[in-house]
Amino acid sequence: MSSKNLNSPADLEKAYEPNDIGLKGIVYFGVGLLLLILITFILIWAFLGKLRDFATDNADPANPMAMSQKERLPPEPRLQAAPGFGVDTPDGRVSLELMAPQSEYREMTKLWADLRTKGRVDPKTGMVTVLPLDEAKKRFLESNVKAKSGPDAEKLLKDSRMFVSDSSAGRIAGETRR
Repeated sequence: MSSKNLNSPADLEKAYEPNDIGLKGIVYFGVGLLLLILITFILIWAFLGKLRDFATDNADPANPMAMSQKERLPPEPRLQAAPGFGVDTPDGRVSLELMAPQSEYREMTKLWADLRTKGRVDPKTGMVTVLPLDEAKKRFLESNVKAKSGPDAEKLLKDSRMFVSDSSAGRIAGETRR
C-alpha cells in the first residue's frame, strides 16, 4: 500500500493547503445579479408608469354615493373643539370651532334678542313666523279671549290640582296641591 492517497485534493507534502477559489465565477455571478436587479427595476418602473396612465385615462367621475363634507360630520351636538361645531343662524352657519367655550352662548343670546325685538319673517312666503314679544302680547290682549266657565271648567280645574307622584306606587291620587 502506498502512503499517498490519490483521491485527496490536499497535498501533504506542502505546509499549506492551496485555495482554489474561482474568482471568475464570483465576478460572473455578481455581474449577473446586478443585471437582474437593473432589469427588474426597469420593468417595475415601466409597469407603475402604465398603471398611472391607466388610472388617469379611466378616471371615473366622482362617486354619486360619496358623502359630502357636511354629511361626514357627526350629528349634533358636537364637542366644542371638534370640526363642524357651530350655530345655525338666519344669516348662515357661524363656525365656533376654535372659539372660547362661552361663544356659543353669546351667539345664541344675540339670536334670541333679535327674535324678541324684531321677530322672524319667512323668506319664501313673506309671512311673519315669529312675532316680537311686545307685539304678540298686545295682539293677544286685543283678541278678548274668553275664559271657559261652568261645571266642565270647574271639573277640569279640580282634576288639574290632583297629582300622582312616583312614590304613590299606582294608588289613586288623594292629595291636592296647595
